[in-house]
Amino acid sequence: MDLTVAAIPFFFGTMGAEAWHQRRRLERTGVRTAGDYERNDTITSLSMGTISLVMPFVANPFMRRFDVMNGRYRKVALSVAGSAAVAAVVADAVARSKALAAGELPDPPVRTSATSGHIAAPGSTAHDPGAADNSTEPTPGSTSGATVGSIATEANASRLGRGTTGPRSRAMRRARSGWQRIGGAAALTAIAATGAVAAGTWAGRTTGKRLYAKRIVPDLGTGVGATVAATAAWDFIYYWNHRFMHSSRYLWALHVVHHSSEHYNLSTALRQSVGDALGLFVPYGAMGLVGFRPEMIERARGINLIYQYWVHTDTIAKLGPAEKVLNTASHHRVHHGSNRRYLDRNHGSILIIWDRMFGTFQEEDDDEPVVYGLTKNINTFNPLKVATHELVHIGRDVAGSDTWADRLSFVLRGPGWAYERHRELGTVSAHRAEEAAALAG
Repeated sequence: MDLTVAAIPFFFGTMGAEAWHQRRRLERTGVRTAGDYERNDTITSLSMGTISLVMPFVANPFMRRFDVMNGRYRKVALSVAGSAAVAAVVADAVARSKALAAGELPDPPVRTSATSGHIAAPGSTAHDPGAADNSTEPTPGSTSGATVGSIATEANASRLGRGTTGPRSRAMRRARSGWQRIGGAAALTAIAATGAVAAGTWAGRTTGKRLYAKRIVPDLGTGVGATVAATAAWDFIYYWNHRFMHSSRYLWALHVVHHSSEHYNLSTALRQSVGDALGLFVPYGAMGLVGFRPEMIERARGINLIYQYWVHTDTIAKLGPAEKVLNTASHHRVHHGSNRRYLDRNHGSILIIWDRMFGTFQEEDDDEPVVYGLTKNINTFNPLKVATHELVHIGRDVAGSDTWADRLSFVLRGPGWAYERHRELGTVSAHRAEEAAALAG
């Protein structure tokens, strides 16, 4: 039995208790806090949680049909990817020839030194690598801040040079612009189709059952020792996956759902990604290679996720010596903060020792209250928009680019790189980009 499903009565019971406590506190003090339950926000969190429970049963089997070895749709997807890539290359070449004919050469691509970062989580500051501070501006290189797409949509700056003028030149510019759009759309199609094959293949080849059959050490059994070891192993893999979600713009686009609330209470824990089947993660199934049975991997998953639930609260203070070893409510509040110093910190599940070991730990400062939400919030309670807004922004960036280096970088590199690139291309003011870079540190 899935432990997280069995724990649903516990989830709702404790949320009810916390909501009652917050109402009593508000009646007593008259001061609203981020821990208060707001109806629309809570409904969005619960609806996203429900969808996240159902989606794996639909998405996982579907994505495995793209498995490059035996997936039903693999040939179609690969054909589409190859054809679209060729079309993009041809369109890029024609666009460049039109620019040359008009005497207009685009500026050469600029390689930035911006570090990869994550997009800030709505309602969180320390999330995903590279979140931003309390400002409404996105933070380059951060995950817990504004979405890069919010900047990208401000303008699709023209990359045409100033060249010659006149009817003929204007016609050439229009032709070039048309071919650029074709190239961008074709490139987006190629990347999406390739991503489907990659995700489907990864999902099908890294299951616990498949890798357990290839284990390199003896079976570890189902005892208490195996349970403790499996829980720790799952925790370790989770740390790296969570960190990567804040470091890669594409993975952040899947994870941003969890950070999209400006409130912070137990309902926030249930606001989960609905698109994990589209991602490429360190496989928990790898635990099977070292002797953990598939059912033990699932048990470890349930234990970790149930533990993570209670740390999503603003009502529990610091827990003394336990703060040294365990991921606590205080540590996870930092993770959800959009304050500059809290961005992309504290990625652990049960244990905080991984963050301490690998340099991503930040203690909550009583003199700097956590500000929850993205550095630039999306201001919607629509579950569909919450789930897809950053993917849409990535698509626009890819379609609006005219080099493969930029197209792939907008997907794979961090949000910080995207912010800097937008500044270089003129799609965002230098002032905003510099401010975002300063926030990212």
